[in-house]
Amino acid sequence: MTKIAFFDTKPYDKEIFETLNKDYGFDITYFEERLNDKTVKLAEGYDIVTIFVQDKASSYVVNKLHEYGVKLIALRCAGYNNVSLKIAKDKIHVVHVPAYSPHAIAEFTASMMLTLNRKIHKSHNRTKDLNFSLNGLLGFDMYNKTVGIIGTGKIAKILIKILRGFECNVLAYDLYPSYESAKELGFEYVDLNTLFENSDIISLHCPLTKDTEYIINEESIAKMKDGVMIVNTGRGKLIDSKDLIQALKSRKVGSAALDVYEEEDKYFYEDFSVEGVVDDVLSRLITFPNVLITSHQAYFTKEALNNIASTTLNNILQFTENKPLENEIKYNK
Repeated sequence: MTKIAFFDTKPYDKEIFETLNKDYGFDITYFEERLNDKTVKLAEGYDIVTIFVQDKASSYVVNKLHEYGVKLIALRCAGYNNVSLKIAKDKIHVVHVPAYSPHAIAEFTASMMLTLNRKIHKSHNRTKDLNFSLNGLLGFDMYNKTVGIIGTGKIAKILIKILRGFECNVLAYDLYPSYESAKELGFEYVDLNTLFENSDIISLHCPLTKDTEYIINEESIAKMKDGVMIVNTGRGKLIDSKDLIQALKSRKVGSAALDVYEEEDKYFYEDFSVEGVVDDVLSRLITFPNVLITSHQAYFTKEALNNIASTTLNNILQFTENKPLENEIKYNK
């Protein structure tokens, strides 16, 4: 029987995988530990490992997995920048879940915009203390505002539909523009500078690459409207957090909604309410009253978890049955 080591297990992961695995019959061992250089020893004796966004399959880890006889790394997420694909090439197959619920992330992105704009989180906390004052809760109409979308994949297209429902004007930038989609959905492709200069809200939906790393930085922020709102439900390193802090302090950036953070792997998905965090940048961001931070939960819906589990198990089934791996990631550089 195929033996699978399941890393970074949360209760909700185990519950849904155990339910769906009744149809597959795989031998799964669940580890709470994240896969990294220190914990890779746990994978010895297993045929397959499954990992999530905070696990680290470094070159050392991949070589160790190969040494242990692991033949497949099954990512339970879309992103794969946490896997050393160069080392995995010709040693271990790598598969992922390319799309688990673009609707979940698009809807969450819109909710972050609305929450941050209308100060819903602040109002909720106030009224629980019986404070019904409206001071400091002023927002703006979404109607006729210009939203700049960087990256126009599946998630962004759904978000654009939502924004067009608010009658927002939408500008977009993508290295590979889909002019047919622009015509159908009613948005306009522009260059980055035009997007920066004209957007009231900027939302990030592009992949993290060498070209997009820190695409939001001191230089790009300087081109933006005063008081711009920046929303990131993509990847943490799309924003230079230190530059964002300076822009928040100067009020060049009016507000920011962040579901991701460049050093999130140290904290996100865990409880630090007692011991606290030692990340000065994250701590500073949390102190801003005009910053909304959530812990990489945009994907977190019942539908998304079900899609992640079913796709992951199907990926594994294809491998065990020697079928073509439709979701395989290959190193092509």
